[in-house]
Amino acid sequence: MGIVKDAARRVGVVNGLFAFLWRNRLWWMIPIFLAVLVVGFIVALAAHPAAAPFIYTLF
Repeated sequence: MGIVKDAARRVGVVNGLFAFLWRNRLWWMIPIFLAVLVVGFIVALAAHPAAAPFIYTLF
């Protein structure tokens, strides 16, 4: 049950960040944050040795 609560809290933080950016007319920064999230996901995935052949084909 703790994993579900952690995931919900993280989604809430990301949702709050995007809401803040939208309210303060910083919507132009949203693609930058999305790019950082995608790169972070790829780096986290690349840390697993079994995923290396799949990551290699992306680049």
